[in-house]
Amino acid sequence: MDADVAAPGPVGRVLVVDDEKPLAVMVATYLSRAGYAAKVAHDGPSALEAVRSIVPDVMVLDLGLPGLDGIEVCRQVRGFSDCYVLMLTARGDEPNKLAGLAAGADDYITKPFSVRELVARVGVVLRRPRAAVTGMEPARVFGELEVDVAGREARVAGEPVALTRTEFELLAVLAMRPHQVLTRRQLIDIVWSPGWVGDERLVDVHIAHLRRKLGNAPGIRSGEHIDTVRGVGYRMAAR
Repeated sequence: MDADVAAPGPVGRVLVVDDEKPLAVMVATYLSRAGYAAKVAHDGPSALEAVRSIVPDVMVLDLGLPGLDGIEVCRQVRGFSDCYVLMLTARGDEPNKLAGLAAGADDYITKPFSVRELVARVGVVLRRPRAAVTGMEPARVFGELEVDVAGREARVAGEPVALTRTEFELLAVLAMRPHQVLTRRQLIDIVWSPGWVGDERLVDVHIAHLRRKLGNAPGIRSGEHIDTVRGVGYRMAAR
């Protein structure tokens, strides 16, 4: 793993993982110039070590890595970190894109990409308000599900549920608007950013993760907390 490439007074920690060393260093340099503390890694095992040691806020993760591929790295990282994972995929590589999201990635950007666009995407992530929470939000209760927005915790039947940042933010947005149907585009605008461009099925993947995790508690049916309103979007189930 390479040494720090950082500017004084960093506003966030970013780990860039790519086996193309010149590309990784270039991205880290741009991030450094933008004020972030950036480190690079070039293989799967080094990436896991770096996530544990520097605790990044964001990991930019290429899928094609030696040692462990990016999908496996993401899957293992999700066992101990909720850092935001922005994966790099080849243009049109739909199967790997969906596999990366299924492994726990939050977002993606396709190669070839503009480094300035990537830096801007990182900035949006680090600046966005957590689930648009302001002040002390009361916990929201939906049957056995309790969503503590201010405490950033979801509990089912009293037991905490391990969610990624993006999964929790989607859940919090829905919980704070319990009677409103939100379209994919509205959820993207709130949770990602109004300027986000890509496949809106990204929302479906994260909703599927949420339903599965919330449905793992004894006596809870998978999917019962979030309704699909066919042809429109999603809302919290009125149960």
